[in-house]
Amino acid sequence: MSTIILTLIGLITAAVHIAAEYSGNRRRIYIFKPMTTCLIIAIAVLSEQPPTPLYYGLIIAGLLFSLAGDVFLMLPSDQFIAGLVSFLLAHLLYIAAFLTDSGFATSWWYIPLLYGIVMYLILSPHIGQLRVPVVIYIVVILVMGWQAAGRWHTVANASSLRGMIGAVLFVISDTTLALNRFRKPFKHARALTMSSYYAAQWLLAMSITMA
Repeated sequence: MSTIILTLIGLITAAVHIAAEYSGNRRRIYIFKPMTTCLIIAIAVLSEQPPTPLYYGLIIAGLLFSLAGDVFLMLPSDQFIAGLVSFLLAHLLYIAAFLTDSGFATSWWYIPLLYGIVMYLILSPHIGQLRVPVVIYIVVILVMGWQAAGRWHTVANASSLRGMIGAVLFVISDTTLALNRFRKPFKHARALTMSSYYAAQWLLAMSITMA
């Protein structure tokens, strides 16, 4: 019941935040963006029957670093690198979580490789001095998605399915963010970025529950 209530409240706060992004209401952004992630963290903390205690701890740690990234990226000063590093650490923690009950996946390696090459070629003319951190981030988030898919292929349970879908949505969210920031802004970028981001984090939090 608590998960349902927190999820419903989170849907409301996420909608308010996304609307504030378009209206330019900075006060609402400062309140409702971290509030939504905090609600998702609460869902993770209250989860029962995790795959392993280590998985539980790693996912929650990843969500906490994501919260830090949210805060950095919403500040009026450009804290893009700090936000990038926070999310980079979050993805490394998610990768570690996916490996706890399935080991390192080696199949399907060509899918993240091809995706990464395409994204690099698209972004390369526009990233300038951020080339190294952006490339590192692309590699890490694609490894995260790859290992989430590998875990689902290996253990094939509800937890791994939620984790895989969440990881894929995270890749979609960050792809949209990168294209909008570095290549060409487009009207619905923020709505797509944040809706897929919140859904990804919610699914990763829900992946703690085996049922």
